[in-house]
Amino acid sequence: MRDEPAPEITPHLLLQAYAAGVFPMADSADADEIYWVDPRHRGIIPLDGFHVSRSLAKRLRRADYTIAVNRDFAGTVTACADRDETWINARIFDLYAQLHQMGCAHSLEVYSNANQLIGGVYGVELGGAFFGESMFSAARDGSKIALSHLVDRLKARGFQLFDTQFLTDHLASLGGIEIPRSEYRKRLASALTLTANFG
Repeated sequence: MRDEPAPEITPHLLLQAYAAGVFPMADSADADEIYWVDPRHRGIIPLDGFHVSRSLAKRLRRADYTIAVNRDFAGTVTACADRDETWINARIFDLYAQLHQMGCAHSLEVYSNANQLIGGVYGVELGGAFFGESMFSAARDGSKIALSHLVDRLKARGFQLFDTQFLTDHLASLGGIEIPRSEYRKRLASALTLTANFG
């Protein structure tokens, strides 16, 4: 559901929007306007329901990658936007860069042994909720490895809600589910009462 074009957005207004259950998107990388989005059905990954297939478990055990947090936030967002269709325009990139500087937005990155960025995910932290914004894969299973390590981190650091905004086939295969807006807002309200630390 796309609503009215958003007014001039500040990082603090963006955090208020997340607390209210809405998030911004642009129509394309070249679009000037940003819209608030409030889906009727919301995608989430239950932190106790992440599905690791046999092949993914085998891939996770291989010692040919390393995980880093916030090493290259800008590079992760840039890689997420590097596709034919993206909702990340220049304004959105700048807003999340500011949130990152404030300590409210984070990236989890996957590097090959050659130190190449091969996968990653970024999102926003607020209370006990983590709002996954986008992910990318530049090598086989790059995004799956990133999500698996992200879920482990969220569980270990006190988070209760992992919001994926929408449910894709890819996320569904990893345990993602879709819940009504009313149920999402209940879970969000509960998560916002908690104190978690992405680190």
